[in-house]
Amino acid sequence: MLFVAPLQRKSKITASRRLALKTKLLKMATGMLEKEKEDKKHEREATLSERLPALQLSGLSLQDLQTLCKELHHKIDVTDEERYDIEAKVLKNDKEIENLASKVMELKGKMKRPALKRVKISADAMLGALLGAKVKESVDFKANLKTVKKEEEKKEEVTDWRKNVEAMSGMEGRKKLFDAGQ
Repeated sequence: MLFVAPLQRKSKITASRRLALKTKLLKMATGMLEKEKEDKKHEREATLSERLPALQLSGLSLQDLQTLCKELHHKIDVTDEERYDIEAKVLKNDKEIENLASKVMELKGKMKRPALKRVKISADAMLGALLGAKVKESVDFKANLKTVKKEEEKKEEVTDWRKNVEAMSGMEGRKKLFDAGQ
């Protein structure tokens, strides 16, 4: 049998032509993005002008201004309630999406290992879990460990500075500090 390496296909489009097409596509895409941004901006302005007409404050009495303020506060409260409800729905949907994604991963068989948590267990419980009911007596691991003595650090005596203020004031106090330092 004779094995022949497959021949690489030559591209029918030249490199310069491919580059020209890519630049045209990029220009079109940027143009479409700019148009989409403008459309969103106009849509937002139209929605805001529809929902919130311009305020006419000139020529209103004090009573009319107060009622207007109360109406605006009421609208703000309603909007905040709607925003809160929408946020709750979004959070619920996000959790549901996460659960469904994990179920899909389980079905595919590719599970991510969860972060393991440290569990504190006594030596007796560990031996009981490993060896079962064979070991009845308690093994004292702490007795077999070496003890390390820590050197005690020299602690300077902490005194109340208020008692010593008058004694250390002036040149006498400085002389005492100088003598103590030597």
